[in-house]
Amino acid sequence: MSFHYRSQTHLEMVHEKNIDTTIEAVSFHDLEELYYASEHPDLKITFDTLYDYQIYFDGKNTGLLSNRDIYLKKLKRGDHNITLKKKGNKKEILISKNIKIKPAPPWFDNDATVLGILMIALFIVFRTYNSDRSYFKKFYKFVPALLMCYFIPAALNSFGIISSEESELYFIASRYLLPASLILLCLSIDIPAIKRLGSKAIIMFFAATAGIVLGGPFALWLVSLISPDVLNDEIWRGLSTVAGSWIGGGANQAAMKEIYGASDQIFSAMIIVDVFVANLFMSILLFGIGYNKKLNRFFKADDSAIENLKSKMESFQAGVTRVATFNDMIYMLGITFFFVGMAHLGADILAPMISQSLETMTNLDAARLLKQFGNSFFWLVVLSTVFGVYLSFTKYRNFEGVGASKMGSLFLYVLVATIGMKMDVMELIANWGVFKFLLSIGLIWITVHALFLFVVAKIIKAPFFYVAVGSQANVGGAASAPIVAGAFSPSLAPVGVLLAVLGYAVGTFGAIICTIMMKSLAG
Repeated sequence: MSFHYRSQTHLEMVHEKNIDTTIEAVSFHDLEELYYASEHPDLKITFDTLYDYQIYFDGKNTGLLSNRDIYLKKLKRGDHNITLKKKGNKKEILISKNIKIKPAPPWFDNDATVLGILMIALFIVFRTYNSDRSYFKKFYKFVPALLMCYFIPAALNSFGIISSEESELYFIASRYLLPASLILLCLSIDIPAIKRLGSKAIIMFFAATAGIVLGGPFALWLVSLISPDVLNDEIWRGLSTVAGSWIGGGANQAAMKEIYGASDQIFSAMIIVDVFVANLFMSILLFGIGYNKKLNRFFKADDSAIENLKSKMESFQAGVTRVATFNDMIYMLGITFFFVGMAHLGADILAPMISQSLETMTNLDAARLLKQFGNSFFWLVVLSTVFGVYLSFTKYRNFEGVGASKMGSLFLYVLVATIGMKMDVMELIANWGVFKFLLSIGLIWITVHALFLFVVAKIIKAPFFYVAVGSQANVGGAASAPIVAGAFSPSLAPVGVLLAVLGYAVGTFGAIICTIMMKSLAG
């Protein structure tokens, strides 16, 4: 069989023999992040000059020391971790290496080719969505087009046609297209009209937060009745990172890992559960948008304020719409990407400055609580939103007339496709024994979150728009909230942006409350 090894810069074949009889040897220092093997590979790890450190594999103490070679037999597809810790000190990590096992290299690993595949997938979705054929109309009556823009790349990644591991497209989309999208979508924002939406949007946002805070410990307790083994330090520490992600975002997730010291392996497992469950729930919300009117009748909700905002913003768009000239597009994109650059510049200045200030704080607990404010992506999102809102008070808001929100929506759809590319269903299946209880916790957790939303929405008679956007402002953050809001109407996307920023602000604090309760269950 063939066994492929990927270095950071290229892919090369290193073995052509039967993996069952020959074990590939590799130095621990040279251990790379990604291995390809058509069957479960065996690896021999040599530690060179490292001696007498405890070896942890996938978060568990093997009982072995690094004074000898070790053999990893029949590695399963997915993420694995080898960590060396000082003997007798479980907390002090000397060095840690992550390994990802995949069955084969993707068919296409050139980003230009992958982008072409993603774009033709978007073309097919919208070409069929706008088709006059009855079977397409029936299909998209139940399945939103946006959902297909997510699931087609997910399927391509799961079956090895493309790979998020080999691609930088998500990084490019999230760092360049997302901030540009936030600015373009906020250009026509009507702050006074959004204020007139009332308090229900904020109430639903915090209802979503409460559902996550209480859902985590409830899900952990419920699964522990079947499998008491989940009540251990590794699990609740890992779940703390999911709480941070679902209330705020990636910055909050990283902060929770730092605060509670989740191991790299459990963190990798939680990321898979986080991505799978969060995106599954987003697909349910997108599906529900097709039944928006029926759900509003169920909630007995008056969505007139939303419809008025939608109509007002659409009227503004219609009033300034004109045929775009070359100069219009240059001016619009020039201003937009100038402010994207300024957002990056501001993030590069603020994040290190705040991180250094936090390092000098004598109160370590407070420093950890505020850690997400030293994350550059947090400031990139915040500054892009601020710049977009600022431009909405200037003459540049008339760029809406030459397609600002349409261009912003296009950037968002490209981002959706790259997010979909990160989901690997086959990896979840391959590691089912490891993930089944974690996945059960995640699914119960998100169900509690959904029930909280529906109960509160029923009580206060909130429209489904607030349910969906309030949820995604927590669970999905700045990347997903405007997508879901824009699925109702592109003119409503800025509402999702503003609520997502609120999620970043409260994410770590809500996650800590959730984690304290989960820790108390584990004793």
